[in-house]
Amino acid sequence: MKTQRVVTDDFTEFVRVAEPRLRLALAAAYGFDLGQEASAEALLFAWENWERVSASANPIGYVFGVGRNKAKGYLRRRIPYLPPVQSSSIPWIEPRLPEVLARLSERQRAVIMLLHCFQWTLSEVAQVFGLSKATVQMHDRRGLARLRRELGVEL
Repeated sequence: MKTQRVVTDDFTEFVRVAEPRLRLALAAAYGFDLGQEASAEALLFAWENWERVSASANPIGYVFGVGRNKAKGYLRRRIPYLPPVQSSSIPWIEPRLPEVLARLSERQRAVIMLLHCFQWTLSEVAQVFGLSKATVQMHDRRGLARLRRELGVEL
């Protein structure tokens, strides 16, 4: 039974560290409701397959991939729901931002939201997605350029 306790403790620590990051990353990519649901299902998968997940080089990236696949199964080409912005309550946010964000690629949208809305570091985003920091920067640059272009913002 001691082995079971160690496995449970390891998984509990993994969930404590990974769950908030996983939930935010999936919400950034697929919308808040679907991101939360996909995160829960991915963590269930991780528990059921903990031996395999914990042995991987990047367990959180592995579980993110499971959540991404779950979310894609639900979406099947639907545009993710991002709540509308009420310009009267938050006047400094562009009201069309959720609409334009939803039209970005999944990866660009997630990278931009994690870096600029949730203040993640390049390293944190790279780890969750299993990408290099340079690739994360490329998705950020391209996504921001498209946002600026579609919103008519010049620098």
